[in-house]
Amino acid sequence: MTLRSAGSTFVFALAFVPALAALAAQSRAEDDDRWPGLRADLFAQRPIAEKSGGLVLDAPVRADDAAIVPITVHIPAALGEVKTLTLIVEKNPAPLAATITFGPAAGTGERMVATRLRFDLYSNLRAVVETADGHLYMATKFVKAAGGCSAPALKDADEALAAIGRMQVKVLGAAQADPALKMGQVMVRHPNYNGMQMNQETGFYIPAKYVTEMDVMRGAERVFKLEAGISISADPNIRFTFAAAPDNQLAVTIKDSDGKVFTGQSQPSGS
Repeated sequence: MTLRSAGSTFVFALAFVPALAALAAQSRAEDDDRWPGLRADLFAQRPIAEKSGGLVLDAPVRADDAAIVPITVHIPAALGEVKTLTLIVEKNPAPLAATITFGPAAGTGERMVATRLRFDLYSNLRAVVETADGHLYMATKFVKAAGGCSAPALKDADEALAAIGRMQVKVLGAAQADPALKMGQVMVRHPNYNGMQMNQETGFYIPAKYVTEMDVMRGAERVFKLEAGISISADPNIRFTFAAAPDNQLAVTIKDSDGKVFTGQSQPSGS
């Protein structure tokens, strides 16, 4: 090997050092098992049944967009009365994505909850259900998605803030799995800034501003109350089943991290 070729090889190798270091750091982050600590923080030493109970978690193996990852949880009727559903994205900066507490209007048959989440790194997504008798059941999916927490905001900041709080609340008809259940949907315009996104024009980080609560009522009875973190995607969209009644009108109250309150409701007919 000539001196020239040896020098070129050395320079070529040096050029890859930063890239290799970054890949090594990402690999360490992805290999870091955060679940034992998260489990202890959220559920203490309580036993959690996995791969039993019939709980189903649907999520893409590889997401098309890490900032908008669709997920669906199917809770079987066999589990009986369900108190809460907890969604956890292990490798996110704030892993607790949402806790949903069900009310009497949620129904007791097979139920479904679907929404969209952000993923910062390739990560396990966990759905943990607690039943009325205190048992915990879990379903897990590994999702290949990265960069969703710091992905640039899709809309102009002024445009996003001007439309903030606009809401659509719909009753979509009977659920296919159980005619005693209806399908509902809540869509709200909100940028859900998580504090990790950068304004592409100014170069500064956008202050966090995100939905923290969503309370869904059917008449005087609660369907569910959702408490959310920064992992919910922009323009939150949630679909769900609830118990059918003579009047299926839904009323929704949403709060964000700035303390703003937004309200909306479905058509009076409930259809």
